[in-house]
Order: sequence, then C-alpha cells, then structure tokens
Amino acid sequence: MRTVKTGDYVAITYEGTLVNGEVFEAATEEAPLEFMVGQDTVFPSFEEGLLGMKPGETRTITVSPEEAYGPRIEELVQTFDRKVFGDRLDPQPGMVVGMTVERDGRNQQVPASIVAVENDRVTVDYNHPLAGEELHYRITLRTIAEPERDSNPNGCGCESAGCGCN
Repeated sequence: MRTVKTGDYVAITYEGTLVNGEVFEAATEEAPLEFMVGQDTVFPSFEEGLLGMKPGETRTITVSPEEAYGPRIEELVQTFDRKVFGDRLDPQPGMVVGMTVERDGRNQQVPASIVAVENDRVTVDYNHPLAGEELHYRITLRTIAEPERDSNPNGCGCESAGCGCN
C-alpha cells in the first residue's frame, strides 16, 4: 500500500489539543485539510509525522513550542493608557485589535489580544495565543495522491514552458 512521501498531495482530518486536553482547532471529514507535503504549509514536525502514513492510518504528533509559535515572551505583554485606543473602541478583555508597532524603522500593524482593562489602563499581549504551548495532533490520513506530472506539455506539473523544470 502506498505511503506518504514529500511531494504527495494529502487530505487529513485532525484534532489539535493542548496539554490540558482543550481543543484549539480541528479539520473534519466535511472539511479536511488538503495540502502538498514539503511545501511548508504546516509545521515541519507535523509534516514529518505524516511521512510513511497509509490511508486510514491515525497517528498522534507532538509539536514543541519552539517548532510551533515559539516561546511565550513576557516582554510582549504591555500596558497602555486607555487613550491610545481613542474614542472609536471600548477595549474589553478577549478582543483582538490591530496595534501599530515600529519594527526595523517601519510602522507595522500587528494583532494583539486585550488581556485586562483596569480603570484607564489596558493590558495587551502581542504573543500568538498558542505561544509557549506544546501542541498535540491526532491525525488521520484520508487520501494520498502523487502530483499529476503529465497534465501539461512540460510533464513536470507546472503551467508554463518557462517554469524552469524539465
């Protein structure tokens, strides 16, 4: 029976959980995750866990914080005066807002979670919500297919004669 290798198209279902068992995301039979292995669509250790799987097989893969969203950095939790948000927004815990930060001499919009509002002070967290978390995935391989290499005159899977493959 065929097994997953780099370059294959796969369709998987999975459930992602935290150490405490909380589900943070899932792909179901009705909406499986489909991608080409080796294209950095998912975390590298997630992809590596798929290699060698057969259709119908289920595996559990653990992704460390360093391999996922990185460690939690406490310096990325900052408190601002409520005036920073102006009159257009009534900040509330749990809201995700776009904050402007300077990076490499340029202003950029980044998402930040409001974690606390106390009087005229608002605390925001620039960490990804899953930063510092070990992620556990229970994955089932649904389908596997090789890329079609004879679907165009180049015979390599790309669409144009000048794509660089032979």
